[in-house]
Amino acid sequence: MLAIDPSIEKVNEQTARALLRFGYADPSGYGGPERARASVRWGNAKPRFILDDAGALLQVLFGEQANTAVKAFNAHADGGPIPPGDTTMRKLRAIFRRVLPNRDLQITADDITVLPVTDGVVGEGFSVTQMSDGEKAVLYMIGQTLVADEGSVFIMDEPEIHIHRSILGRLWDELETARPDCAFLLITHDLEFAASRAGKKYVVQSYDPATGWVVEPVPEADGFSEDLVTLILGSRKPILFVEGESASLDVAFYRACYPAWTVVPRGSCEEVIHSVVTMRRNDAFTRIQSAGLVDADSRSDSERAALTARGIETLPVSEIENLLLLPAISRAILEMNDFGDAEIEAKLAALATAIFDDAKTEENIEEVVLRHCRRRIDNLLKQIDFSTDDSIASLASSYSARTAELDVFALATEIRSKISDAVDAGDLAALLAIYDRKKPLLALASAHLRNSKVDVFSAWTTRAVNSSRDDRLRVAVTSALPKIVAA
Repeated sequence: MLAIDPSIEKVNEQTARALLRFGYADPSGYGGPERARASVRWGNAKPRFILDDAGALLQVLFGEQANTAVKAFNAHADGGPIPPGDTTMRKLRAIFRRVLPNRDLQITADDITVLPVTDGVVGEGFSVTQMSDGEKAVLYMIGQTLVADEGSVFIMDEPEIHIHRSILGRLWDELETARPDCAFLLITHDLEFAASRAGKKYVVQSYDPATGWVVEPVPEADGFSEDLVTLILGSRKPILFVEGESASLDVAFYRACYPAWTVVPRGSCEEVIHSVVTMRRNDAFTRIQSAGLVDADSRSDSERAALTARGIETLPVSEIENLLLLPAISRAILEMNDFGDAEIEAKLAALATAIFDDAKTEENIEEVVLRHCRRRIDNLLKQIDFSTDDSIASLASSYSARTAELDVFALATEIRSKISDAVDAGDLAALLAIYDRKKPLLALASAHLRNSKVDVFSAWTTRAVNSSRDDRLRVAVTSALPKIVAA
């Protein structure tokens, strides 16, 4: 909480600098600078003391500005050359404007006014005391950086507090450029910001007041970005790589249902497989366990077994959204919405009928079969190894032989038969394992289970699976998911 008030009593620059550095106007009268710094500035409690030095910072800025102005005025009045250079306050204003282009600072001898700027038009100003916490933090950090002694070391804990990531990187670019003589040690939870900074990276493994910190350097790891390596090394849990993006339904469900794991979304199934393999063969991650989880995507039993052998489990359904259509999970959703037993049975039956009707439509079947065949062809091509072929003829022969193994028409017939058999048998679980029509099926679920739009339904399920008051959906989903074993 920054108390930035330019109406603070103005003192001479030397006194202001002593107050900022040591918390005491005359540290020599307090037993010397080190004692004053420890006792007054830090209250003999360095890790816990709440620092309140924004006022002293402003006093330094105003004091230095006053001295510079007086020197310039006297030089001009005496007819001599005006000393070159700029005030620290003007340097602060220039950096502040570059970091926050929609704000300007109007600085006088004893006050600071903030001017909003929109499309080059300056609006009505307001007191610096009315700035947002983020704006105050930007002003404070610029000021502290500019007035620091030469060769200082800055240790900044959580620079991301109150500041948007897009501004944060720009701010620290400016600060490091402004003080190339200084060193910067930044302690942050924002892995993207950490990865954006040049310099050596470390991960805090643990801290004990008696023994201190345990840290380790972030190594270079082929196949992983620096921020991902930092996340992996900093995790206290084993790593579970999954499909999807950070804001997807996949990740929300997995984080709720696998609380003992750090869930890391990797986008595609290929990236999940690559991540698990990379983790398990990289010496930098020997102390960290990992596993993977991917969609079924019409994989055969042999393909599932091969993935399991590599530490990657497969969903029981074609994709995560199909989980919501499994009877046990659909039932949990209806129960959470206070439907009675008879109504629940009726709604489950109506939903099942709607899904089977969707899977009886030739156009829909063709769509699913075509997607299935594309995936199988893609998987085959990715698995072909041509490294032993030492000539064009050999390469062409290997290619022809391997691709001839895949009969597209036979594949299409096989998946069609599986869809037809599941529909004829009324086996919803078997159908959902191969039938991937995400948007239409999610629309059926939202209509039959919550009578709502898809986006509203998706948002509700995300909240419900994470609910601490009612765990019925989380329990149902967890029961349907595979057990993950770390290695």
